[in-house]
Amino acid sequence: MKITKTFALEKIANKIRMDTLQEIYYAKSGHPGSSLSCVDILTVLYFNEMNIDSQKPNDENRDRFVLSKGHASAALYATLAEAGYFPKEELNTFRNISSYLQGHPDMKNTPGVDMSTGSLGQGLSVANGMALASKMDQKGYRVYCLIGDGELEEGQIWEAAMTSSKYSLDNLCAIIDCNNLQLTGNTNDVKGLNADSIESKFKSFGFNTLRIDGNNIDSIIDALSKAEQTKGMPTCIVAKTIKGKGVSFMENKVEWHGKAPNDAEFKKAIDELLKQGKEIDVQN
Repeated sequence: MKITKTFALEKIANKIRMDTLQEIYYAKSGHPGSSLSCVDILTVLYFNEMNIDSQKPNDENRDRFVLSKGHASAALYATLAEAGYFPKEELNTFRNISSYLQGHPDMKNTPGVDMSTGSLGQGLSVANGMALASKMDQKGYRVYCLIGDGELEEGQIWEAAMTSSKYSLDNLCAIIDCNNLQLTGNTNDVKGLNADSIESKFKSFGFNTLRIDGNNIDSIIDALSKAEQTKGMPTCIVAKTIKGKGVSFMENKVEWHGKAPNDAEFKKAIDELLKQGKEIDVQN
């Protein structure tokens, strides 16, 4: 069911953030910063945009999603659980050796995962193949690929971008989670990557480009609608986000790229998110 009310999607995003943190807290490992930055994007995709049905996870006509930045798997799993692909109780097994919720997405064992990812830079190539297959088979499904801004340092991304343009894959939408931070620091300091340079690069590779606030539900909905209306060329949405979004002491902090919160930090983070959830209720 497509959810159109902004506040309802904000409520879902808030729940997904709490579940994401809980996964990482129980696992004592994970990537909270990278996961929290993309929650709003995932929320809009799974609850407003994509043609999907959790009861038919392998429907050949479904839209596809590729999490190229596979280390943000905790956010994807929390989203899939919220959407009904598997019980929420399973989230507490995140990164357990016996769990199908591995540290990186596994398409063979995890309901709702369309592509196994983890080795950075490969997602757009796979998304190209899916989008091309949709056109060749005249299926009409769309393909969405979420890419990290630091991940753009991988050369394969740009080989794939040439292919997207070459085959006029207008059923493909690349979304850049542009939170300006990667493992070793600021993306601009590391490799000259920022919203301006990213947008200009994709434009030069033949993409329709859009720049938005990637933590704003309405902006995401609008951009995805424009992407769907674009014909004859692929779209790249440069989504400006905040790493660690929603938790004050994690926001824009590179040290939260890949570590789990301790007991006190987890409690503080959940308390903040609970407060935000109540504020959404009051405002609406």
